[in-house]
Amino acid sequence: MYQRILVATDGSTLSKKAVASALNLAKLSGAELVALKVVPRYPQSYFEGGLVLPASEVAKVEKQWATHGQAVVDAVAKAAKAKGVTAKGLVAKSDLVSEAIIATARKNKCDLIVMASHGRKGVKRLLLGSETQQVLTHSHIPVLVLR
Repeated sequence: MYQRILVATDGSTLSKKAVASALNLAKLSGAELVALKVVPRYPQSYFEGGLVLPASEVAKVEKQWATHGQAVVDAVAKAAKAKGVTAKGLVAKSDLVSEAIIATARKNKCDLIVMASHGRKGVKRLLLGSETQQVLTHSHIPVLVLR
């Protein structure tokens, strides 16, 4: 059925449900699991009056985000190992989460993307955006969305 499944996670309660489902699906299909956490790059302020941090501080913040991201995907890999599923955890640095998910799936030759969605509608969806919607729109491989 599936050979390699990418699960996008941010460590939230909702994404943990998607991880659990992806683990079960990987176990049933004998697939390898790729757990991905996308961390942002530190925002640079270009506006007058904006706080500008020294490069060393920016690097420190980005390292903290990457370390936290690695802890999230390591937890998924540990849970996968307990279920007898082969897994690897990846952290991608990008401000464009949906593009990072699709690029990682392509690079790792995944044949399914599993991710959660908050299911926001109306104005909230317009204001907050939807990474899931972007992945659904632009991905060339199947996407399983869980709520």
